[in-house]
Parts: sequence; C-alpha cells; structure tokens
Amino acid sequence: MSRPAGREPRRPTRWWRRRSLRTRLTVIAATAIAVSVFVGFQVASELMDWELRDTTENQLRADSRVLAANAQRAGLTQVQLPPYPGSGRLVRVILPDGATRTPSGQPALPPVSEHAERVAQGASADLMESNDSDEGYLVYTLRAGDGAVQVAQVADDSPINQFGFGMLLIGLLCVAGGALVGRTVARTGLAPIDRLTAAAVRVAHTRELDADIPDEGGGEIRRLIRSINDMLAALRDSRRAQRLLAEDAAHELKTPLTSLRLNVELLIRLDRRGTLDSALPAESRTRLLNDVGAQVAELSTLAAELTDLARGDVSDENTELLDLADVVVAAATRARSRVPDIEVALDVTSVWVSGRPAALQRAVLNLIDNAGKWSPADQPVQVRLRAEGTSAVLEVDDAGPGIDAADVPRVFDRFYRAAGARALPGSGLGLSIVRRVVDAHGGRVTVARSERSGALLRVDLPAADPPDPFPRPTPGEDTAVR
Repeated sequence: MSRPAGREPRRPTRWWRRRSLRTRLTVIAATAIAVSVFVGFQVASELMDWELRDTTENQLRADSRVLAANAQRAGLTQVQLPPYPGSGRLVRVILPDGATRTPSGQPALPPVSEHAERVAQGASADLMESNDSDEGYLVYTLRAGDGAVQVAQVADDSPINQFGFGMLLIGLLCVAGGALVGRTVARTGLAPIDRLTAAAVRVAHTRELDADIPDEGGGEIRRLIRSINDMLAALRDSRRAQRLLAEDAAHELKTPLTSLRLNVELLIRLDRRGTLDSALPAESRTRLLNDVGAQVAELSTLAAELTDLARGDVSDENTELLDLADVVVAAATRARSRVPDIEVALDVTSVWVSGRPAALQRAVLNLIDNAGKWSPADQPVQVRLRAEGTSAVLEVDDAGPGIDAADVPRVFDRFYRAAGARALPGSGLGLSIVRRVVDAHGGRVTVARSERSGALLRVDLPAADPPDPFPRPTPGEDTAVR
C-alpha cells in the first residue's frame, strides 16, 4: 500500500517536534549565528569588491590622463611606450586609422570594442568597461588627439577569495561556538524546568502532594512554578475535602445503618423462632416497620445528597435564561408531595435569572424542607421572591425557634446540625448544598431572624433581563400551596 504523497512534507516537522528543547535551542542558536555570518560575509564582500573596483578605476583614470598628455605632446605615433615590466597595468594607443600600438613584451589585450572605437573617433570622451574574457580585464579608454589611449588592469579576485576563506573559517568557529553557547545556555536556563519535571514525576510516583516546588528562576519559569504550586495546593485541598467527606459520610451513615441493622436482625431472629406474632403485637410491628421504612428513606436521602455534594460541580445541565418564580413554585409543589403536612405560602413575582433549573430547584427545595422541620403545624412556611435592584431576592422563613447566634457561622457547613436539630430527621447536608448552588450562580445566601422569631434564609442571585416580548405579571401576586 503506497503512502499518501501529502505526508512526506511532514517528516521534518515530526523530526523537529521529537527533539528535546535543548536540542532545539542549540540548533536555533547555531542556525542564527550561521545566517548572521553568511549575511555579514555577503555584505562585506560586496563592500570590499566595490571599494577595490573604485580604487582600480581611479588608478586607471589617473594613468590614462598621464598617457594622454604625453600623446598630445609627442603625437599618437611618436609617444614613447616603455617596455612591459612583467606585471602591472597594460597600455594601448588607438591610432586614427584604427591601428593600435602596445609596448614590447606586453600581453595581448582583447580586441578594441565598438564603444572604444567610438571614443577614438570622438563620439565620446572616455569609457570604462569590463571584459568578459578569461583574464577579466578592466579597460579605461580616453580620447587623445585624433585617437585614444587605453589603460587596462587584470581583475584580481584574490583579495575577495582570501577574505571569503577567512570568513568561512570564522563562520565555522562562530557556528561551533554558538552551538556550544546555546547548549550551555539551554542547560542553565532549563535547569529549573528539569527540577520542576523531577518534582512532578516524584509527585506522580509517590502521590505525595505536600512538598512544594522551590520558587526559583524568573519571568515565565517563576510563573510556571507558582502555577504548579497553586495546582498542588488545590489538589491537596481537594484530597482533604474528599477525605473529610468520606469520614463525615461514614459517621453519618453509621447511625441509621446501625439502627436499621438492629431492627432487621430483631425481625429475622423473631421470625426464625416463630415468635414474631407473639413477641411483637401488630401495633409494635407496624411501628417497627415504619421505623425501618423511615431509616431506609433517610439513607436514600443521605446517599442522594452525598452524591450531589461529592460531584464537585452543580450539575451537568446547561445554563439557561429562566423565570425563578417557576422554579420556586415547582420546588414548593415537590415539598408538598414529599411531606403532606407541610404548608407553604408563596408570594412570588416573576424575576428572570441565568442558571441551571434543576440545581436551583434543589436548592429551593432544601430551603423549604429545612423551614418545614421547624415551623409549627399551624404556621406555614413563607416563601417570598422579588426583584431588588439588580438582584433576585428569595426569602424563606419559618415560625420556629430560630437559629442561635453560636450556630449561625456553621449553619452552612456540611453535616453540621445544631443541638436542637439532632433529634429531627436530616443529614446536615441540605443547607450546604444550597450554599454551593448559590455560589456557583454568583449569588450569596445569608441567615437572619424573621419577623415571626424564626429563621430567615435569604438568597440573592444576579437578575437577568427577561426575553422579549414578556408579559409583566401583576406585582404582589399571592399564591398558596396547601
């Protein structure tokens, strides 16, 4: 099976991604230095070549002016041309008829170009041109008398070549030194990362979250270390909270489970002996079965509340724009179905919020259930909902004895139950769930004493604009659920 052609260009990328950060930094440093040396060599070579060419041209012009002055005095055919010394500049005289004169022993110059002939004919004063032959001559032609004189110089690239060879050696040394420096800098700069990695590996292997990573380095590394220390602290808090939840749950489950086990064992023992009917009259048996049913219901409620509390988030449902009045009415209806003796008086006004319906309904239900435990049979639980500024305010109060000042700071703690509440059914989780739901919705919940001397629990949630069009209800609508 042939490999798709589109995967081939990805190979360098995959190779690069597989390299360590040290290797990447080393390669980047060496490449940066190599590119810098190459660019510097190109610029310096161009500057050096321009400077050498300019110097050579100036020298050719000066020599041509001297030869042209001699030719003016002695004539083109009579001007003295010293023998060629074996090196240096080359000269040539162009006569009016197109013939040329050169010093004896001088190497042959390239043929006179058409442009040089035009200078000899008086079409222009001078000409600087380069010859593309193997020798690479630079020729300057200057008008003199009825002809012209030429001075030429072999283009010498040896200085440029020597300079390039020297720059090559320097570049190689710089690249090697840059790679070494990059490796050293990477090793030194990444030392805190190595210690951070070792600490993270140690935490992963030992599951110990108590040791913080030393705060060292600077800039991004320091922020990374602090972020990981904050993460470890959050994990420690989460583990501590889980341990406390497990311990509290075990403690709270112990009492109803023990009572349930004793009652069931009693029924089983009497049934095995065949003395169930004689030992337990119908009235006692009914009372015992009712106790078993109540204990099972209490365990079911406790398990549900523990599940909600242990999840860590409010719920998996999405946030939506909803009328909190509908949530309150639904929660009151559920409270009435669960406890037929409870009486709830509603005074609700439509207030829109952004939240999770099921979570908010559970919180309102817990508030009503808590108030229902304390309200006398002839006194309803009062639930009021109104808009107050930019907040939706929900108040639930009862006509009970109220909450002691000493219990107020801990009333929303998990499993906390005041001394007067320990004889009543409940797990001590209801108000804790209320606070968690309210906090997750950006609100706050407080407790105070109501006008009926009972407990007043108030929830403030951020209000939202109602959807349009929305018919406004009549303020002060009073609804009772009985």
